[in-house]
Amino acid sequence: MDNTQIIKTAIKALSDKKAVDIFAVEVADLTIVADTFVMAGGTSSTHVRALADEVEYQLSQQGIEPHHIEGKNTGWILLDYTGVVIHIFSQQAREFYSLERLWADGKQIDVSQYIDAEDK
Repeated sequence: MDNTQIIKTAIKALSDKKAVDIFAVEVADLTIVADTFVMAGGTSSTHVRALADEVEYQLSQQGIEPHHIEGKNTGWILLDYTGVVIHIFSQQAREFYSLERLWADGKQIDVSQYIDAEDK
């Protein structure tokens, strides 16, 4: 599966589970860590875990397993799919780390194209 399909599946899963402020940015020209970061917020620690579980489940259904997972019991869960890294934050953690600001030089991806893709 290519990165675009991982991004689409992750964003759709996050949207379906009512994630807050879904944001995606291409960072391939800025770092060797990943090609794309997807970020989203949850309204509680339970919601953050549920969002991460849903993304992991939906990608697993397509035969894609994460390379690494960090922070399952914290306010910031990171799902590493090598080319795509998905960050799911509590409101507090998202404001504190402000990854959108840190990666502002990257090319922002219009996430609505993935959320609305099945509705068209």
